[in-house]
Amino acid sequence: MKVVIPGGTGQVGTVLTRALAGAGHEVVILTRRPRCEGEVQWDGRTLGPWRAAVDGSDVVINLAGRSVSCRYTTANLQEMMDSRVDSAGVVGAAIAGAARPPRVWLQMSTATVYAHRFDAPHDEATGVIGGTEPGVPDYWAYSVEIAKAWEQAQQQAETPATRKVALRSAMVMSPDPGGVFAVLLGLARLGLGGPVAGGAQYVSWIHEHDFVRAVEFLIDQENIAGPVNLAAPHPLPQRAFMRTLRSAWGVPVGLPATKWMAEVGAFALRTDTELLLKSRRVVPGRLDQASFNFQYTQWPQAADELVRRVRTRVRRGPGARR
Repeated sequence: MKVVIPGGTGQVGTVLTRALAGAGHEVVILTRRPRCEGEVQWDGRTLGPWRAAVDGSDVVINLAGRSVSCRYTTANLQEMMDSRVDSAGVVGAAIAGAARPPRVWLQMSTATVYAHRFDAPHDEATGVIGGTEPGVPDYWAYSVEIAKAWEQAQQQAETPATRKVALRSAMVMSPDPGGVFAVLLGLARLGLGGPVAGGAQYVSWIHEHDFVRAVEFLIDQENIAGPVNLAAPHPLPQRAFMRTLRSAWGVPVGLPATKWMAEVGAFALRTDTELLLKSRRVVPGRLDQASFNFQYTQWPQAADELVRRVRTRVRRGPGARR
C-alpha cells in the first residue's frame, strides 16, 4: 500500500510513518524541507510536482498545519487557520486532478471543535460544537472556527472517487521526545504536575498504538466517512490524569497551579492556556459502533506503558532506537 502523508514530519507523522513503514507499506512524506529519501517538497498551498506522489497512491493522510504549541496571538491564530485550510484545499485539488485517485483521504482535525464542557461527553452524534460557551476567552471560539474550516475544506473538495474521513483527534500519547507526553511527563518529574485551576477540566487522550490502529481500521472501513473521534473511551479530569502520570513515574506530589500561574507557565513554555484549561470530554462513538477494539482504554494502563518505554530509552542513552 502506498501512503502519502502531507505534513508528516511532526510527532503524529513520526508515529504513523514508523508504524506504516514498519508494516511494509510505502510512505511518502510531503514537507517544506525534505531531508531524506521518501520526502518530497511542497509548500502546502499550491499544486506542484508533488502531486505525482498522490496520483496512484492508495491513501492520503493529511496532517499539515501550523503547530498549536505557540502563543495564540492574532498572527499565529491566522497562520493556524491558513495553513490548515490551504493545505486541505490543495490536497483536495491534487486528488481531484489525479488520473488514479486514492481510495481514501484521512484529514487531520481536532477534538477542540467540541465545546468546553464538564457535564457530559461528546460523541460524533450528540456532541456539542463549541464557540458559544459562556465565560471562556473569545479566542477559544476562533480555535473552533479553525477546526470547522479545516473540516469544511475537505468536505467541499470534489473527490467523488475518494472516501473522506475527518480525524477529530485527542492528544496522541507517545514517548517520543518533544511530544505532548514528554512535556506532561517533564512537568510531573519536576513536581509541577498538580491540578491546574482546580483540575476539573477533562483531558481526552489516545495511546499512539491505538491511534495507528484506528487509522488502519478506518482505511479499511469502506462504510465510514465524515468526522470520527480518535480518543480513548475514558477521558478523565486533569487532576486525576496528572496524579496517574506522577504515580507511573514515582513522583509523590505535584504542586497545584492557579489560573494565573498557568498563564505564567504557558507563557514560559511558549504555548497557551487553552491547551491546559479547556475541558475536552471526547469519546469514540463511531469507533465503538464499528466494534473497534482499543488496546489502551484506561489512562493508568497507558501511562505505565509509556513511562516504561521512556525509562528504557533513558537507560540506553541518547539516540537509542525503541
